[in-house]
Amino acid sequence: MYCPFCGNQETQVKDSRSAEDGAAIRRRRVCCACAQRFTTIERVQLRELTVIKADGRHIPFDRDKLARSIRIALRKRPIDEVQQERLLNGLVRQLEASGEQEIPSYRIGELVMDALREIDGVAYVRFASVYKDFREIEAFSKILVDMNSPANPPSQETP
Repeated sequence: MYCPFCGNQETQVKDSRSAEDGAAIRRRRVCCACAQRFTTIERVQLRELTVIKADGRHIPFDRDKLARSIRIALRKRPIDEVQQERLLNGLVRQLEASGEQEIPSYRIGELVMDALREIDGVAYVRFASVYKDFREIEAFSKILVDMNSPANPPSQETP
């Protein structure tokens, strides 16, 4: 593992522990040359995923980008970091287990919206407003009406 500070190839693992409910390993490392400390996280990756954007571009799947989007939607909501990590891990596992190597971006958006709808209605509307690019107040009204229709029961959340 290269040191991110000086580029030295020799680093030493000082501590390892399970992270993300056992789905990853967090390692504290120290550089043998500059003595700087840093953390790495190792995750199981079943396959290399590629996202097909709406304009046809193919880009590598970025777990961190998905995590940022989810965190933004859940900002100031009663969902703790552990729940957010479980949600993210579940979504990534679903994508990897789909058997598809190339996944359309709209499919990822739909999976996130479905998951957010189950855990927090406000986060669902926040994410949907960006994902669906709401430009008019009527779009918000429509999604709120759809959420409260009998076919779509509201999620369990605290006020």
